[in-house]
Amino acid sequence: MLKLPRVLSTKNAMAIVVGIIIGSGIFLVPREMMAAVGSSRMVYLVWITGGLLSLFGAMSYAELAAMKPRVGGEYAFLYDAYGPLTAFLYTWTWTTIAKPASIATIAAGLLRVLGTFSAFSFLGTEAIAHLLWSQVLAIAATWLITGLNIVSTLESANVQTVLTWLKVLMIVVIAGFCFTSLRHGSWHNFTTSFSGARGGIAGFMVALIAALWAYDGWSDVSQMAGEVKEPQRAMPIALVGGVAIVGGLYMLTNAAIQYVLPAGVIAAADRPAADALRLVAGNAGAALVSIGMAVSICATFVGSSLSGARVPFAAAQDRLFPSPLAKIHPRFHTPWVSLLMQAVLSTLLLLAIGKFQALFSLAIFSEWLFYALTTATVFVFRAREPETPRPYRVSGYPVVPALFMLAALALLVFSFIDQPRNSLIGAAVILAGIPVHYLFQRRQKTTGTIEM
Repeated sequence: MLKLPRVLSTKNAMAIVVGIIIGSGIFLVPREMMAAVGSSRMVYLVWITGGLLSLFGAMSYAELAAMKPRVGGEYAFLYDAYGPLTAFLYTWTWTTIAKPASIATIAAGLLRVLGTFSAFSFLGTEAIAHLLWSQVLAIAATWLITGLNIVSTLESANVQTVLTWLKVLMIVVIAGFCFTSLRHGSWHNFTTSFSGARGGIAGFMVALIAALWAYDGWSDVSQMAGEVKEPQRAMPIALVGGVAIVGGLYMLTNAAIQYVLPAGVIAAADRPAADALRLVAGNAGAALVSIGMAVSICATFVGSSLSGARVPFAAAQDRLFPSPLAKIHPRFHTPWVSLLMQAVLSTLLLLAIGKFQALFSLAIFSEWLFYALTTATVFVFRAREPETPRPYRVSGYPVVPALFMLAALALLVFSFIDQPRNSLIGAAVILAGIPVHYLFQRRQKTTGTIEM
């Protein structure tokens, strides 16, 4: 069986973690968090809780990825722990909904940010056949990045690495502008509160979901483990170190915004980071935030597209998914068919731009379900394979992975209570994969392969 070459360094792997996690969320979610909990103290409690939970998840995945450094990440862990059906359901949900919806959202978000500049004012106008220019260019961006990912995994990772560290620099610069503003900044803002907050446990959970959305994406690098050099060393560094770096940057950005804006203003601001920089440095400051958001989204775009196609590729290699998806390009040594399918599905969602938000909600629901199942494999492998070498062992076992699993399950329960319709549809989509799985297996037995 042909394998994808190990071409990625530790630096590339860490940049994938940082680059995918930091998208537009940090520039936007302070509003949702403040509106939910109402005070700086509670906002920081939420950020710390979300950061620790993400770190606990990353530590658990680090043990798995170092022990089983295979292409597909979660798919490979679920397959080994629970068998083909669970692995298929994960791949089915990931391939048909979660990843295409995520990429479509990233592409649309990039064009929305660019639309804030006067040079891109045409994005809201019709291009052809009831399609807006924003849709056309979002689709073009999706295929441009897909082409880059097909031509070279290493060059895609290098581009993503440059964009990632550029976005880190811009976040530090933006925070620096805020903290050096003697005229508009005040430490008193940290003592203010927003009286209209939802408050209570419900408010805390809403804010925590917003924070975890901002932290989301740390697991994607595990899907590239089969292409990372020295994965036993690189994967723990990338996962644990990457989440720690992001946590520090998020706390810095949130503090910078709160230094300039009081709680009530943050809770009412559509783009709190841009409003803070506009107050400090005028329209040029707001433009700097928009540029930072665009660069940030581009880095997320490249990394998310690069890692996402590895899941159906790995499943196809195990004959659980259509066999063409396992093809490796003879010249570029990349999973080109899997990447093309991912781009096609993302394009279909972009063509229905007003209708995929619900699908993205389903993606979030399914994501946390499989986070819990994947983290549980740490316990499965500890019991089943005690002698298997573990270059990295999750610290605080069994408490750390157990806490992450409990948090994931709590979010699922809250999701069912807060958004029962989307949660039920999400569960139905996952369960719909069961007959599809058995249909695929029947065809495989009949034809010897799974055809498209």
